[in-house]
Amino acid sequence: MRAIRLHSFGPAENLTHEEVPDPVPGPGQVRVAVAAAGVHLLDTAIREGVQGPLPELPALPTVPGREVAGVVDAVGEGVDGSWLGKRVVAHLGFAPGGYAELAVTGAERVHEVPDGLDFAQAVAMIGTGRTTMGIVQFAEPGPDDVVVIPAAAGGIGTLLVQYAKNAGATVVGLAGGPEKAARVQANGADLAVDYKDPSWPEKVRAWLGGRTATIVFDGVGGDAARESVALLGPGGRHIVFGWSGEGLHDGSAYLVEGVSEQVLGPVMMRKAGGPNPVRTLELRALAEAAAGRLVPAVQRFPLAEAAAAHRALENRGTTGKVVLEP
Repeated sequence: MRAIRLHSFGPAENLTHEEVPDPVPGPGQVRVAVAAAGVHLLDTAIREGVQGPLPELPALPTVPGREVAGVVDAVGEGVDGSWLGKRVVAHLGFAPGGYAELAVTGAERVHEVPDGLDFAQAVAMIGTGRTTMGIVQFAEPGPDDVVVIPAAAGGIGTLLVQYAKNAGATVVGLAGGPEKAARVQANGADLAVDYKDPSWPEKVRAWLGGRTATIVFDGVGGDAARESVALLGPGGRHIVFGWSGEGLHDGSAYLVEGVSEQVLGPVMMRKAGGPNPVRTLELRALAEAAAGRLVPAVQRFPLAEAAAAHRALENRGTTGKVVLEP
């Protein structure tokens, strides 16, 4: 099969498209003929050799990628043969292997792809959608809320805009540049502004006409988060789920005691509860998409152009979920 391999940690150019042996499903595993593989910002950090939340960095050489969708073409010992031929999607967890034409994973990780969803959309929901469902647990918006969403053109931001609008909230979406802001407006935001314009906070205040924000869903940090938090009124909440614009640390200027709440992965899982909180959030995300309430934005790259996909993601040159297609 063809796959993307990383032989040494470093820049995107270290990702190479090459021939590798086909993986064989072991006991309890299925093999998926991959139609779409998700690309995550964490993938770019791992490629650079940054461990982040992983227990350890993968041994090299490695095939990156932790989100796949496609058709089951083989099953291992102990797996029900009825899985063969089914359209499935799976998050591989901490195990890499997604940037490939074939990938193996535990049968307990796979979900059938709901009718009406293509493989790229399913990949977006199994990762980005799952995270979105984890985030909104901490501040469920309603008709009385004014929700500010930095990076509203991104994969999670796109879904947060839709979720908040479905709940009846007033939504202010921030995006980098007029083109992205236009996409945020088309996605349903009541107001979309370009955060590269230094006057954007004043424009938002003028548009709100005396109202104040009640929720900031923040995966960016930095100046955009700092200015967004300043829009909050008394009792407002700052839900922090990432830091793409600035490293997250206890002394970060955009974290405000009593207002900011960090809800990174383990916190989301504890909130979801149950015997398998990851699967609970995945099922909820897929159900929202199957019902048409959430429609993920997807930007597609050929598998062979994984390096270009990484560069675009790192340079904030993408819109929605980045997906590789073999």
